[in-house]
Amino acid sequence: MDAVDARTVIAEVWRREAAKIIAVLTRVVRDVGLAEELAQDALVAALSTWPRDGVPDRPGAWLLTTARNRALNTLRRRKVSDRVHGTMATMAEDDPHDARLAEVQAAIDRLDEAVDDDVLRLMFIACHPILSKESRVALTLRLLGGLTTEEIARAFLAAESAVAQRIVRAKRTLAEAGVAFELPPAAELGPRLASVLEVVYLIFNEGYVATAGDEVMRPALQGEALRLGSMLAALAPAEPEVHGLCALMSLQASRAAARTDARGEPVLLLDQDRGRWDRAAIARGLAALEAAEALGGPPGPYRLQARIAACHARATTADATEWPAIAAIYGELAALCPSPVIELNLAIAVSRAEGPAAGLDRLDRLAAEPSLARYHLVPSARADLLERLGRREEARAEFERAAALTDNARQRRRLLERAAACADHDDPDA
Repeated sequence: MDAVDARTVIAEVWRREAAKIIAVLTRVVRDVGLAEELAQDALVAALSTWPRDGVPDRPGAWLLTTARNRALNTLRRRKVSDRVHGTMATMAEDDPHDARLAEVQAAIDRLDEAVDDDVLRLMFIACHPILSKESRVALTLRLLGGLTTEEIARAFLAAESAVAQRIVRAKRTLAEAGVAFELPPAAELGPRLASVLEVVYLIFNEGYVATAGDEVMRPALQGEALRLGSMLAALAPAEPEVHGLCALMSLQASRAAARTDARGEPVLLLDQDRGRWDRAAIARGLAALEAAEALGGPPGPYRLQARIAACHARATTADATEWPAIAAIYGELAALCPSPVIELNLAIAVSRAEGPAAGLDRLDRLAAEPSLARYHLVPSARADLLERLGRREEARAEFERAAALTDNARQRRRLLERAAACADHDDPDA
């Protein structure tokens, strides 16, 4: 195997195994920052060794063994350094460093046990509410996704230095706060799990609807979120909202091929060629939703959104969409977690179920909402309803306003095209 092939294999193995390696090392050294450094050292060793000696039969085990040996060496060096510098008051027979090394060795001997629990603990650490949303997303992609800082920066169109600083600050914050490497107590599990799900969905959404740049979607981020969701479902199979999120992401991702035309321009949901929807992804999504429903209990926000996505997935044509059912589910969602964005989606669903005038009436009630002042989907939705009502001059102005608010180049171009179409329709000489 040549060096290029070896590096490709290393990248694939790292993406698959990084979370497990960092998770078990965090259990050993009790410091997520140090654990990542040790895992990265093992990766560097692989990059220098495998192209020369070949890829080992069990590459993941090779990386883990190398990393855990470095962990032991690091702790031994710390012990020697502390003794040399006299940081220990006494060197009694019960040396705490010796006890710690014995504890570490015992942990290393059990590294293959409860690895799934370790990965789940790592998820809860990376998504800890003490961190900002941006930091949680970056740290999750780094520790659990195995993405490089450069890859994360490229995915979010951010400066690499800014992403690197965000990750460093996040690890420092966790260390200074003394966040334990353990599953949250029962009383904290709900909010902490909600934070994990929020991060995974934030990653998915940035891949599903790119907020900036030239592309409508970023498939790599969608794929990473789906992978994290599947991992989480395997780790927490009794949590209905986990399955609900997996269902929602899979059902939304099933439309990927139909969401852009041959030029890469966005295609609205109701205009999409449903024959291009991924039936396997739909089947996975519906199965995940069924698993969530089977667990019972009151539905959470992800299960409710998955039900909406399922209504679209089951409709063989746009006209067959059960809009009254979708509007009713949005009503449940708005009652469960009130949000101007949910109210916006409810208005759109009502416009389909009861007519554009009813939708516009609901939409206009959101006009004074400060959080939506620069949200391009509000004037875009309003323009669509005005166009359906034949008020094309007003629609043109709203499409133009929406275009000015979006940072996505393709979305902006599509909105301006719709504005021009409204103007052409009103111009008898066009």
